[in-house]
This record gives sequence, C-alpha cells and structure tokens, in this order.
Amino acid sequence: MRFDYVIVGGGSGGSTLASRLSEDPNTSVCLLEAGGKGDSLLVRAPAAVIAMLPGRPKINNWAFQTVPQAGLKGRKGYQPRGKALGGSSAINAMLYVRGHRQDYDEWANLGCDGWSWDDVLPYFLKSENNEWGASDLHGDGGPLQVSDQKSPRDLSRAFVEAGKALQIRHREDFNTGDNEGIGLYQVTQFHDAAKNGERCSAAAAYLHPVMNRSNLTVITHAQATRILFDGKRANGVEYQQKGQPHRVEAGREVILCGGAFNSPQLLQLSGVGRDEDITPHGIEMVHELPGVGQNLQDHLDFILAYKTKDLDNFGLSLRGGLKLMGHMNTWRKTGAGMLATPFAEGAAFLKTDPALDRPDIQLHFVIGIVDDHARKLHLGHGYSCHVCVLRPKSRGTVSLASGDPMAAPAIDPNFLSDPDDLERTMKGVRLTRRIMQSDPLAGYVHKELFIDGEPDDATLEDHIRSRADTIYHPVGTCKMGRDDMAVVDPELRVRGLEGLRVVDASVMPRLIGGNTNAPTIMIAEKAAELIRAAG
Repeated sequence: MRFDYVIVGGGSGGSTLASRLSEDPNTSVCLLEAGGKGDSLLVRAPAAVIAMLPGRPKINNWAFQTVPQAGLKGRKGYQPRGKALGGSSAINAMLYVRGHRQDYDEWANLGCDGWSWDDVLPYFLKSENNEWGASDLHGDGGPLQVSDQKSPRDLSRAFVEAGKALQIRHREDFNTGDNEGIGLYQVTQFHDAAKNGERCSAAAAYLHPVMNRSNLTVITHAQATRILFDGKRANGVEYQQKGQPHRVEAGREVILCGGAFNSPQLLQLSGVGRDEDITPHGIEMVHELPGVGQNLQDHLDFILAYKTKDLDNFGLSLRGGLKLMGHMNTWRKTGAGMLATPFAEGAAFLKTDPALDRPDIQLHFVIGIVDDHARKLHLGHGYSCHVCVLRPKSRGTVSLASGDPMAAPAIDPNFLSDPDDLERTMKGVRLTRRIMQSDPLAGYVHKELFIDGEPDDATLEDHIRSRADTIYHPVGTCKMGRDDMAVVDPELRVRGLEGLRVVDASVMPRLIGGNTNAPTIMIAEKAAELIRAAG
C-alpha cells in the first residue's frame, strides 16, 4: 500500500493531523494505531475512566512503568498512556488547559520561531468549539467540543470558596494566557444534543466523523516496528498486526505521533538517535541525532487525601453505589450527573512566592480518594487534591530496553533529581493544606489520610518521596529547536533526514505550565498547515 502521508499513532496529534490532511481529497493519508477504535462506552462515559486508568487489566492503556527512581526511594513509577484512537485523550480527565502565555514565548526565545503565544493562539481557536461562543480568546467552529462541567459537586465549589477565603482570586477562564487563580476546569466534553455529556476525545472530535473519507485509511491494532529509509529519506513504515508483519509506503512523508515515549522509541528502533542507545541492541545506525530520547520532562504529582461523611462524591459504600446507579440513568438521559464528571473538578494555578512572574504549581481537586492512580482503594468516601510543580528542572530519558519492537521502552523521568523540584513541591503542599483546612471545605473533613498534624520538612520530604508519581504530562524527548540537542526544527522536520516529522508532545522544548492535551492538538493543527504549505 502506498499513500502520500503515513501517520504513526492515532492519539491527540495523530487524530487531528489525519483529519486535517485528509480534508484535501487529492491527498491520501494512512493512520496506524496500535490500539482499537476508542469509541466504546468506557471511553464515552467520562467517569468510566476509573476502569481504564489503573491498567488492571490494560484497557485502552499501555500502562507503562518507569525504571526505578532514585528520587522516589527506588520505586518504579506508573505511566498510563492511551492506547486507542484518541490516545491519552481517551483516558484522561478531559481538562481543557492551554498553559501560560510566557511558556510559549519561551519556546520562541529558545529558537522555535513561530511558536510564541501570539503565534499559537489562532490554532487553539481553530481547534475549539467552546459552548461560551466565539471571542478573541475562544473559538466556536472547531471540532473539539469544550464545555463547562455538567454537574460539579458542592464539594468542588467549597474548594473554590476555601481558596477565595485565603484571598486567592477566583478565575472563570484558565485559558486567557494568564491562569493564576482558583476555579473550576472547563473540559473537552460534548455539549451538542446528540452526544451531550460524552467525552470528546481527539478521535471523537476529529477522526470518528470522517472515517468514511475515501482518501483516509485508518488501520487499528497495528503497532509500528520500524521506519523504512531510502538513504536519508523516510519512505515507509513496517508494522505488526495480529502477529503478522506488514509495510506501508509514504510518497511524501512519514509523521510520528506516538507521544513522548513511543516516538523516540520508534526512532531508536529505526536507527535514529544516539549510537550508544541503538547499536548495543543489534540495530544498524541510520542517522546520529543526539537529542532523541533526551530532555524528558514530566509533572510529578503529590496527593493529599481526606475521608468525609458526605456521599455526594465517589467512594466505596452501599449507599454510594445505589446513588451512582441513579446517576447512570441521569447521564444516559441528559448527559449530566456524576457520570459526566472529569473527577478533577477544581482547579488552581498558584505561586509559591508572590515575586514569581507566573504560577509555579497547579492543583487538581478530585471528588474521590485517588491513591496510587486509583490502584489502591479505600472504603468509604473522600476527596483528594493533587499538587504538581509546573516547570520542573529535572530531566530524564527514554531509551530502548530491548531491540524487540514489541517491548516497552525504558522510561526514566529522573524525578526529583534537581533539588528545586522538591523544594517547590514542599511549598506547594503546605500552601494546598491551608486551602484544604479553610472553610467551607474544612467542614467536609472527617479525617486526613497519610499525614498527621503539621509535618516538619524531613517528614514531608519522606511523604513526597514515598508517594509522589506522574500526573501524566511527559514531553520533550524529540524537542523542537535549533541547538545541537534539537530533534526537529520549528517546522517539526527531523533534522538531517528527509520526509520525516514528529507531531506530538515530544516536540515541546519545555513543559508548559498546565495539562498537555490541548497544546498537543494545537501543535497538530499548526503542523497540518506547515505540511500543506510544504506540498
């Protein structure tokens, strides 16, 4: 089979790109996705993410692990990533967050011409169908449905009021370019009559509605194993489907959209990267590119959790279970109720030092006890608040654990290797506990889990190193730029090779100050224009 473009990975980047490139009926596009269609009820019902996130069993989830982390007492971290059309947007909390204006201006200052806030804002708007309607900061004509939460809990509103009581400013819109404040997240959720309340993954937004295009071929359960080259030009992809090898040819370009773990792994499996990462596995070098798999950045997350006697949240109890059954019927009929929740309802972007130029920590207030990615369950009801440092200084790597293309990569975020990350996390935790202990939220507390009283620095550090883990925002392993460690240039072309681009979160030179799904869709929207302009 031969196509103009072969896209590897049907996640947020790949779904967006395949849809946009196939808008031209004279352009043929093939999309390879290792998972399934991403359209099951578990994906469509937002609260059903609880069945997919833990990875037991692996439902629409790669369920990766890290190598042992020295900064986390030698623990292996857990890295859930979406494995279906829609990618991680099929299993995430649906939060629509762009990051801070200065994050993108820094990209431009690092040599990523055309990627400042003013440059990328039009692509955020192009992607968006916000129920607020069109404005200078929001779009209403794009495929990605963005809405207010359908039925936020009183508990989440109490979190917002507790922050306001501490003089934290209330913010209705976290996507203006300045996100400091406390409020409720907007979410990527359908607000039209036909699918009201359903998850709007990148595939549901961009790909599922156009699967019948004659110039678009989507192949699911197809795991790419190697990029094919003619000299220095990429001209196809090998993949496995049902244990059998196949190949597909690309007349114009191969475009990698596998994300911060899979894209560098596929480059390395194909002989592109650092010699020391590739040849020990018996793979022949095609192109030396030292930045492949380097510069891994991720948001490390620490959770505060509380038991409550309130039942208007998620928990393990007979009464709560019966109540949830009623909410299932509500969601089916109206799209509202607890099944419509993103779980992480409350939002805050805060400064640990008022002298900072922008927030350095983010909070996710969750209407349930989340312990070890919901893999450890607690009887009764409760809530939790997640604290993460927005611009960590620690840097990690992604490399081959094996020459076997079906094996998982070796993921080393190198969490807390920079002491500044620990210091900011501790400041963030102390600030967050002040919110959690303030009225009206304090009235919901029955018991705090994990931490007793006011811990000293040594005790708090021990808690963080014992329990912290990712909040699912890995980026940077095929970073964009013009320096020697850049993997792609500002047009996302792999340096030193022809006919090969990367379009996913791995190209971010620095982690933005927020969730990464909306920015990844923006990157793909901009990439589609760059690719069309190149012809």
